[in-house]
Amino acid sequence: MSRVGRKPVNIPNGVSVDYGDKILIVKGPLGEEKLTLMDGIDLVIKDNVIRITVGNATEDKKDAASAGLMRSLVSNMVTGVSKGYEKHMEIVGVGYRVMQQNKDVQFQLGFSHPILFSTPAGIIIEVLEATKFKIKGANKQQVGQVAANIRKLRPPEPYKGKGIRYKDEHVRKKAGKTGK
Repeated sequence: MSRVGRKPVNIPNGVSVDYGDKILIVKGPLGEEKLTLMDGIDLVIKDNVIRITVGNATEDKKDAASAGLMRSLVSNMVTGVSKGYEKHMEIVGVGYRVMQQNKDVQFQLGFSHPILFSTPAGIIIEVLEATKFKIKGANKQQVGQVAANIRKLRPPEPYKGKGIRYKDEHVRKKAGKTGK
C-alpha cells in the first residue's frame, strides 16, 4: 500500500460520516458528498479517524495502488464539506469584464456578443470586481472543472496576455514581429 494510502483522515467537528455497502457519505456545514469505493478497498472509521484498508495487497497490486487515490478522495470530501474549495480568477484585457446576474455570470470578452455562463448546482461564483471573481464549492473536482470551463471561454493569448486566467498564473509572452 502507498504511503499516502496509509495516512489516516481526521474528521473535524461538525462533520458526520456514514459508511455502508461500499458507499461513503460525508455531511458537513457546506453540503453533502457521496463516494462509491472501489472493489478490494474498505474503510475503518474509529475515534474520528478514517483509515483505508486493502484486502490482500500482496496478491492484487492494483488495489494497493488505488488505496492512495481513495484516501485522497476521502480527504478532499472531508475538507470540502468542512472548509470548502475556491479558485480565484482574473480577466485581463481592455473592455473585458464580468457581471453577476442572479446565480449566472455574464462575460464581455471582446466578442460581438456577451457570454452568459450558467452556474452548475453546488457551485457559487462571486464577482469581486469587474475583472476579478472567485468560484466556490464543496467538491474539489467540480470547482476545478468549472474554473477550467470558464477559462476556456477566452484563454490567455501569448502576445498581449489578454484573456481569463487563474489568479497566480504566469502567462509566457512571445515576442511579436519585428519590422524594419
